[in-house]
Amino acid sequence: MRVTLPISELLPGMFVDSVSKQRSDADIKIKSRGMVRDQAIIAKLLSEGVLELNIDFAQSDIEIPGKYQLKEVERSAPEPTPIASSAEKPPTEKEISEPVVKKVSKLISPQSLEKEFERASQHFEMHNRKIQSLYGDITAGGKVDISLISDVSKEIVQSVLRNSSAMAILTRLKDKDGYNWRHMINCTILISVFAKYLGLKNSVIQQLAMGAMLHDIGHARLPQGIINKEGKLTALEYKAVKKHVVQSLGLVKGEKGITPIMMDVIINHHERVDGSGYPRRLSGSKVSKAARIMAIVDVYDAITSDRPYQMSEEPVHALRYLLANKEQFDAELVQRFIKCMGVHPVGTIVKLTNERLALVLEGNKQAPTAPKVRVFYNTKHMHHITAKELDLSDEEQEVKIVASVRPLDYQINLSRLLRDHLLV
Repeated sequence: MRVTLPISELLPGMFVDSVSKQRSDADIKIKSRGMVRDQAIIAKLLSEGVLELNIDFAQSDIEIPGKYQLKEVERSAPEPTPIASSAEKPPTEKEISEPVVKKVSKLISPQSLEKEFERASQHFEMHNRKIQSLYGDITAGGKVDISLISDVSKEIVQSVLRNSSAMAILTRLKDKDGYNWRHMINCTILISVFAKYLGLKNSVIQQLAMGAMLHDIGHARLPQGIINKEGKLTALEYKAVKKHVVQSLGLVKGEKGITPIMMDVIINHHERVDGSGYPRRLSGSKVSKAARIMAIVDVYDAITSDRPYQMSEEPVHALRYLLANKEQFDAELVQRFIKCMGVHPVGTIVKLTNERLALVLEGNKQAPTAPKVRVFYNTKHMHHITAKELDLSDEEQEVKIVASVRPLDYQINLSRLLRDHLLV
């Protein structure tokens, strides 16, 4: 999150993203960015006429001051804009990149994890039923219900703005038979969480979320025998699957409320910065930031989900894949995605050095391998124990994470575990 604050409130440990205001008589315009290490740097900035600075607290070593913590939500929801024609330019980098200091909303206020999880879990199941039904209708030749897509994505964004973790935890639930529509919902959740972390405007978050919900809708128009095939696809079948981008475009083009950002996400989420993607083999700066964000989210959820032909991997493996293929993905965005999600994301079960299992409840931006967890299981004696919360980033805490574990390895029902520990 970025906050604009006066020089008088600048402290060591804050990361300066840019200078937003200087005295009119200042000799130079300061454009550098970096960590404020000591008071000497602050004194120098003051002497050079700096009045206000943009601080990136995602990269800072200290917490957001209390007076700014509630400035995470805009007051109003976005209005849909007309669809862009094929001749129109894609959204500018400023549209998708420019963070804002958001105003407090009376409609969307921060909530505790437990309180938001109760609401989110109910909505999550309703969303799945609605999108499953929509997917079936489209497979049968029906049209996309854009108003339904808009309503579901808007509810997801609002939940994420209240608490980033509640909906994110639910993406850890697996269902290979429902992958097609769960992937749509999971990507909507993940892109909302990431976009919020990046400090993007609420209007942009909403458009990215709706684009994510629609990005693979064309799969419903392909032969479902190929989409749900349990074995490896042949070259011909893979060529057919690639056509889902064109099918998605055909389903949404001309529909009211579809914006250029949404179209960009739908058309370009398989493009790669090294030019190895499809359908147009775009490369470098021709791949927009929106498409780069969507590419990361799409691949991450695909790897961490059960699919007809592949068991899910733990999140750490998905993050390693993104890092290992740095020529395909935006390296800076991948690093920020890791800081956003954590090496062990919320909802993950981890094994600790004291032979206990714990549920990850809250990430740690400064130390992604040391989240807050709730211990619940003794692996030595194979039984549940009285729950206890631990902050693994505490310097006095000797317990560390050994590895992520699959719930089924210990015959744990993740859905029931989440209900038992998070429903108030």
